[in-house]
Amino acid sequence: MNEYMQLYTAFLRIGGLTFGGGLAMLPMLKYELVEKKNWITEEDLLDCYAIGQCTPGIIAVNTATYVGYKRKGVMGGIVATLGMITPSIVIITLVAICLQAFIENVWVQHALMGVRAVVCALMLNTVLTLAKKSLKNAFCYFVCIVAFLLAMFVPIPTVCIVIIAAVVGILVYAVGGKQV
Repeated sequence: MNEYMQLYTAFLRIGGLTFGGGLAMLPMLKYELVEKKNWITEEDLLDCYAIGQCTPGIIAVNTATYVGYKRKGVMGGIVATLGMITPSIVIITLVAICLQAFIENVWVQHALMGVRAVVCALMLNTVLTLAKKSLKNAFCYFVCIVAFLLAMFVPIPTVCIVIIAAVVGILVYAVGGKQV
């Protein structure tokens, strides 16, 4: 199978088999792109997510575009992005057609509650896994804790928190002269 088709099918699988948006897709992205395909490193995935927070659009789509571009240039970015969005377009279209008939069904409500709980567990697992790779010293822990507190208790856009953390990291590196 050519690499364009591999990009499309990999992101089609990710987009079609995960629920809950970009952060909920992180475990599947990690498995598919880092562990299975070895297309990017775990650090690349973290960087992509950080950049995805600062750029317009959906994080998962930004990730697909980045990985596709990295693998096969502009056309690779387009193909990977199409793979990522195809399941959503199909599912949203079908749900919009059928939603009114089923949304009040008690079984559907309970199923959605179960899916939400699993998505939370998957996101927590991913956060803990990525924290082990990202938090390398006291400075990193400090930035993580401050960013978390800002996100939780201060009405500041996430993109501002990411930019502030990046600037602080650059300044600490420039002043300290060593990599953190």
